[in-house]
Amino acid sequence: MHLLVATAVPVERDAVARAFPAPGAEVSRPGIALHRLPDGWDLLAAGVGPALAAASTAAALTAAALDGTPYDLVVSAGIGGGFPPDAPVGSLVVADAITAADLGAETADGFLPVTDLGFGTVTHLPPAGLVRAVAEATGARPGTVLTGSTVTGTAARAALLRERHPDALAEAMEGFGVAEAAAAHGVPVLELRAVSNPVGPRDRAAWRIGEALAALTDAFGKLAPVLESWKPHER
Repeated sequence: MHLLVATAVPVERDAVARAFPAPGAEVSRPGIALHRLPDGWDLLAAGVGPALAAASTAAALTAAALDGTPYDLVVSAGIGGGFPPDAPVGSLVVADAITAADLGAETADGFLPVTDLGFGTVTHLPPAGLVRAVAEATGARPGTVLTGSTVTGTAARAALLRERHPDALAEAMEGFGVAEAAAAHGVPVLELRAVSNPVGPRDRAAWRIGEALAALTDAFGKLAPVLESWKPHER
């Protein structure tokens, strides 16, 4: 089983790496640096935002394919905002849908997703059986994880997102980009988020980044056996 875990920044990548007892090794590929763990796990700090995350993930997927060792699964992982009260700080969310929240057009009648304009996609669906297994193993709540290029900073924006996406539990900035790259290579995708702050008004005093990173490490300690036993044909 060959897995790629894409985080936004190195501190998230390192939180995932701490779940594994054996140290990894740095491996360079064109445009990216991978942290390679035993048993076929590659960790990638892909960058912040959907565009850079997509580009970096695509580079890793292409390099693996050219090496003759394509990935069986891509995991977008990290911390993110949770919609209260469903996803409180310190909790885990596993995406049953990865949705671009701001890909489309503003009109006089409101926002139109790009699919309503007649092209593209706004949602990728991880394998349902794998989502259930991850939820059972980690205690993560399944729901929609939104991807945006701009983090929500007001109560009004948070309410608008919940109105448009009533199943949304969390918000982050990379999942949809990672999913787009995975889809282009025909590789299934998963997204797991540890909640560091509520979605809404920006209150840095209420953020619990350390707590969320610890939850991410704990989750991957429980997640590893699930992913390693999952069969790619169970999509």
